[in-house]
Amino acid sequence: MKTIEELGKQARKASDLLLSAGSQEKDKGLLTIASTLRESAGEILAANALDTARGSEAGMSPALLDRLSLDEKRIEGIAAAVEEIAALPDPVGQVDRGSVRPNGLSITRVRVPLGVVGIIYEARPNVTVDAAALCLKAGSACILRGGKEAINTNLALAGVMRRALEHAGLPAGAIQLVENTRRESAQEMMKANGLIDVLIPRGGAGLIQAVVNGSTIPVIQTGVGNCHVYIDSPCDLEMGVRIIENAKCSRPSVCNAAETLLVHREAAERFLPLAKAALDRYSVELRGCPETRRILGEGVRPATEEDYAAEFGDYILAVRVVASIEEAIAHIRQYSTGHSESIVTSDYSHSQAFTRQVDAAAVYVNASTRFTDGGEFGLGAEIGISTQKLHARGPMGLTELTTTKYIVLGSGQIR
Repeated sequence: MKTIEELGKQARKASDLLLSAGSQEKDKGLLTIASTLRESAGEILAANALDTARGSEAGMSPALLDRLSLDEKRIEGIAAAVEEIAALPDPVGQVDRGSVRPNGLSITRVRVPLGVVGIIYEARPNVTVDAAALCLKAGSACILRGGKEAINTNLALAGVMRRALEHAGLPAGAIQLVENTRRESAQEMMKANGLIDVLIPRGGAGLIQAVVNGSTIPVIQTGVGNCHVYIDSPCDLEMGVRIIENAKCSRPSVCNAAETLLVHREAAERFLPLAKAALDRYSVELRGCPETRRILGEGVRPATEEDYAAEFGDYILAVRVVASIEEAIAHIRQYSTGHSESIVTSDYSHSQAFTRQVDAAAVYVNASTRFTDGGEFGLGAEIGISTQKLHARGPMGLTELTTTKYIVLGSGQIR
């Protein structure tokens, strides 16, 4: 079992080699990864069966088991996503801007690889492939540290991808997997200055805060999603029902799922029974304010402050009736994690106020928060949803996995 230092040195060597790899070479590597994933489906599924069996025995929730589980269809989806990444424009070498100064210096700002990217994540094996493929296309090596729940699956996926890179003539060291899933390995990654250029945590709030607070390496904060849907007055109530049903129930375990429903009091008497009828089909547990409970009855549990701050990742929804759009915005400001927020309204001025005053990576008008995704935004696969404001914000695609440098051409100028 290699140490973080050993993995870092191998990744650094590979990242240096990738600097000379052109778009065609990287795309060949990605297409070889995709085909090898399909050919190795049996190997991958056998490893995944070990992880899911252990997770089931340990009492893992159905939502987490869903994240962990693979089948032929999901492997095909993962392979297809790699092919989509290969088809995207290469960001490396793109010129952001350029000018010629009065003294004759030609100055251009170009996109370059980050170098070595460390990703710390939990029980989602698809992240292993998505992250490796995105880093490769962006010219960087990666060090992947998944959770213990998916270690067998991740070992199989990393092994398949490394074999594919060797076959394609690229350095296998560009994809490194941390086999030690104990906490100290993540802590060592957070202190691996000089070996890892940037850390990206993907997972729950506890993991992300641990990395943000404990790292001496630059961190891109991603993923925590306490997302809100606000039903305004006036609005199309049937549209609102469709949106909250989709935002909460289409896949409740993901970070762009809605966790809190806010309803204007003028719409509450009509809207809440309609919403409850739709959500009851999925057995969604509602936790509401006193007004919500008055309208819907005692079957709704009282909501606590913790409920309004929670990322449930499950079929649970906090509900609050508000007196105005201003109160809805104030609630979002207090509890939002800056991921995705939506207003359902027929009032143009309210939509404009919401988009101006709500501070989040993605702000929606009359649409589900579930669209906050690299593929849905036309970026291809993503490394995560950045909820911070520096370097990258929102879905992090290829461009966000690069940095820039200035190239200055002169003819003997001195200052």
